[in-house]
Amino acid sequence: MKLIKTTEAVGQVLCHDMTQIIPGEYKGARFRKGHIVTKEDIPILLSMGKENLYIFETDENMLHENDAAEILCDICKGENINRSEVKEGKIELTSAINGLFTVDREKLLSINSIDEIMIATRKGDTAVQIGDKLAGTRVIPLVIKKDKLNRAKAIMDETPIMRVLPYTLKTAAIITTGSEVFHGRIEDRFTPVLIEKLSAYGISVTEHLTVGDGIDHITSAVNAVKGRADMILCTGGMSVDPDDNTPGAIRRSGAKIVTYGAPVLPGAMFLLGYYDDGTPVMGLPGCVMYAKATIFDLVLPRIAAGVKLNKADFVMYGEGGLCLNCEKCTYPHCPFGK
Repeated sequence: MKLIKTTEAVGQVLCHDMTQIIPGEYKGARFRKGHIVTKEDIPILLSMGKENLYIFETDENMLHENDAAEILCDICKGENINRSEVKEGKIELTSAINGLFTVDREKLLSINSIDEIMIATRKGDTAVQIGDKLAGTRVIPLVIKKDKLNRAKAIMDETPIMRVLPYTLKTAAIITTGSEVFHGRIEDRFTPVLIEKLSAYGISVTEHLTVGDGIDHITSAVNAVKGRADMILCTGGMSVDPDDNTPGAIRRSGAKIVTYGAPVLPGAMFLLGYYDDGTPVMGLPGCVMYAKATIFDLVLPRIAAGVKLNKADFVMYGEGGLCLNCEKCTYPHCPFGK
């Protein structure tokens, strides 16, 4: 930065906001940092008591914060993401669709490890709606070395580190298990909950079968709906009791099991598998029926967006996977799953 007389500042770039106060009428930034001073600005600046100004000195090896923010925006902004105009050296990104927000965590960590650069995001692998804020980007100083931005671009490697995936799975089959429901001894309260949760992601239930206990009954029901829905959900029978045969039935139906059990409470007895054609099948423990937020709520947006999960994805849920059972539930605006 360089200090010069205001009368000699035409064509120079302001280093910081210039606040104007008109008693009873106005108080705010009359000129923003980054503003290029014009001849017409000089009388106004002088009337604001600005006899001298800090301006940027030209250096081909340096970037102004606004230019740097544009580069960071390009590094971040993938498909289905909108951007704001640059303001005070910052650009904000928002979602253009309802979908799953994803971020390349390793690249984000590497870029944020470069001194004087920052990218702040919401938690990745979470559901977002149109207009939701996703990230903000800026550099810390008013000017920054170009080399640092070049290093960030090299880490990005021509593939933006953020995107929002649309929900591509649209139909679901539900298999309700348990003799108590099959024989009408109790009401099926599980299915209505699932229908509501699925509808939030544009998924409709196109198949619903109710079967009694027994691995053969459950296996036959699962096989009956295979190929007729984008995902299969089996409710009940997920514990270690002798009559709980759902996990075995899912295995027998030909699914390759990713996990039976997850380091999440509620939802420890959750099961996920895939068939050879990529169709996901889930075994849902009873907590999904009565708890507002469970493992099912954490994975459903990812599965609905067509993301194929592996064992490591579930292992990562351990930190943050404990619901605190708050008196007033604010999920998803809480630490659960984050």
